[in-house]
Amino acid sequence: MSDLGDFTDFDADDGGIEQETEGGDDGAEDEDGIVEAPSGTPDDGTADEFETYDVSPAGEDRGIGVLSASGGLQISEDEDDTRLRAYVTVKNRSRVRVGRYLLASYPDDERLFCRITALEYTQEYRADDATEIHARRAMRSRGIDEEDFKLMAELEPVAVLYEDDGDLKRRMTDRVPKPETVIRAADDKEDIKTGLKIPSEGVFLGHLSVGGQCVETVADPPSIDYRLRDAYDDGDPLVFRHTLVAGGTGSGKTHAAKNVLRQYLDEDRSYPIEQDGDREVRPAVVQFDPQDEYAQMHDDGEYDESVARTLDRQGVAHGGHDDTVAFVPQVGTASYAASHHHAEQVPFTIPFSMVEDNPWLIASSGLNDNQYGALVNELLPRFWDRYGEAGTYDQFQSFMDDGALREQLDEAGSVHEATFDAVKRRARGFGPVFDGDAPPITERVHEFVRPGRLTVVPTYHINKSRHAETVVLALASLLVDAKLSNDPAFERIKETPLIVGMDEAHNFLTDADTVQARRVIGKFTEAAKQGRKERLGLFLITQDPQDIADPVFKQINTTVVLNLGDEDAISAVNIPANLEAKVPYMEKGQMVVYSPDNSEPVELIGLPHCVTRHGRD
Repeated sequence: MSDLGDFTDFDADDGGIEQETEGGDDGAEDEDGIVEAPSGTPDDGTADEFETYDVSPAGEDRGIGVLSASGGLQISEDEDDTRLRAYVTVKNRSRVRVGRYLLASYPDDERLFCRITALEYTQEYRADDATEIHARRAMRSRGIDEEDFKLMAELEPVAVLYEDDGDLKRRMTDRVPKPETVIRAADDKEDIKTGLKIPSEGVFLGHLSVGGQCVETVADPPSIDYRLRDAYDDGDPLVFRHTLVAGGTGSGKTHAAKNVLRQYLDEDRSYPIEQDGDREVRPAVVQFDPQDEYAQMHDDGEYDESVARTLDRQGVAHGGHDDTVAFVPQVGTASYAASHHHAEQVPFTIPFSMVEDNPWLIASSGLNDNQYGALVNELLPRFWDRYGEAGTYDQFQSFMDDGALREQLDEAGSVHEATFDAVKRRARGFGPVFDGDAPPITERVHEFVRPGRLTVVPTYHINKSRHAETVVLALASLLVDAKLSNDPAFERIKETPLIVGMDEAHNFLTDADTVQARRVIGKFTEAAKQGRKERLGLFLITQDPQDIADPVFKQINTTVVLNLGDEDAISAVNIPANLEAKVPYMEKGQMVVYSPDNSEPVELIGLPHCVTRHGRD
């Protein structure tokens, strides 16, 4: 008992006060301890009934809500000052999602294309709903009264759409829409593609999505195909501006990479060559394959005729690529087994003569600058003078075993004996790589690079990573040198548009403080810079993008990011923060594409089927 008297529990359902009665039903507690009203409690039907009026506006609703000026309505050059909020009507609230694309019209038929960046419930009336009464009332209610709240959508302006001589175009957001302008979902394919600057034609990557769900339109098919610009009408094809595919194990990056590469091998795809601008040539693809997966692109994928018809309607190249050849490096006694694909197999070896132009190939054991200088400026020139271009690796080993040469160079002050010994030790161990029984790759260039051909170089069968890296770098250097040279040894390479694919690229293009790493990075950086001119595109695939050397990474124009769980890897791909936050939660096949010269940053869903064979039985 207090000074105010003894109050019993308040019943939130009937608004009255429960009182004990001597002879009546006191009610019973339910399992949550809430006292139910006594049975037989009369329903007060004597209360006056008020006449109700329909307060809904006449006519039919358009859109999903209206722009609100209650908190300010502002478009600014400074993104932090931009304020664009919309009130979402009750019946539309279950359909809106963060990331969805909307349109708001201006009085003169221009339209603001925007994106939902946040959704927030606010109270319609000032009240404290964090109370026992509100909580228990909600717990007993079978629904939520949406009219007690306002759903406000924060919008990010993307572009202004306008008509120009019958063509739909976009420009930067330079005007503010009027208050209470109706906003509606963007459901027209042309509106969305124009708003996001997605090309109507090009290399297919996937379908536009938001939150893992395809964006649908009123068109047939309803999905929106995302393509990379691939013509010279609006600049250079993006294949020659280089591509990075990054994704963790199980993210679907190999599946995605195969689907993209298959588009470049389409028989209708060709590019003009610089030497003869009137002639177009199909590109060749050379794919370095440490897991032996890409030769399967020779064979058909596992999907039915209905899927094939859908792909045909959408202009997506599919099916096994007949002109796929596995160029198998012969390294020591390692044998290559290929029961998982039916591509032709061509054996080859790396001739030691290739070291003449790329001496760093035998510096992979970590020669320092002084030792590398001795190798390049003294030892190798003497060796080539003695044995000529046909000199072999075994002959080089015998050359380095010459004690008289060691003493001569030391006495002349050319190469200190300790330096000589260091080069001798660290240039050993390459015997299995060079000069095998198979034909040298320099004699098979016309087969190795051919317009329209997919050449796969598997290295899974090579036991030592050092040997595999040497093979990959020797072949990549052969291709890059021929592309960059003004007097190339191999005209076929020079005159063929070329895509160099490199899986596990972080193993070859790492930023390390060694002589070999510096030479490799320098070569590939220059190749990347000259790619547009020389019709050379790098297609890098990795699960560790943070390990790729920064000078090479800076030349990448198109970044395709699948699921990554490592924070350093996610930070390294350098995509917008709103998309970066989604990367760890993306399901297999979901991806983010950041290609500033092609479109706004977007989220995609790749094809559920690989368009060629993928996976082993």
